[in-house]
Amino acid sequence: MTVWPAEEEELNLNQNLRKLVQQLGEAIHESVSESEQIAGVVRDIREQGFDVLLMLEATIGLNEVVEQPTGEGSDEEATGSEFTAQDVNFLRSLRIAIEGDAGEAGDTDHPPAHE
Repeated sequence: MTVWPAEEEELNLNQNLRKLVQQLGEAIHESVSESEQIAGVVRDIREQGFDVLLMLEATIGLNEVVEQPTGEGSDEEATGSEFTAQDVNFLRSLRIAIEGDAGEAGDTDHPPAHE
């Protein structure tokens, strides 16, 4: 298998990002397990005659930040609405169109969402 330089760079980035996300998960676990407030509440529940099993699920979402070219002003000005460019991208990912938003080329399959 041949790995091109760009693919190798992306693979390294993904591995580094995966390590950082794992570190974030470990930091969250450590924060919860060392919390005096949580330990106190668990102790109070046990004093009431119950055993405690605490399971937390963390969903970590990542959005790559796309830098705007300099001189464009704020995100609001860049999109011409009260939504930032990141807001618009998120709404598009949910297949929600914004009135007056032309969208991307070929994005005519989905009419704008109306309430």
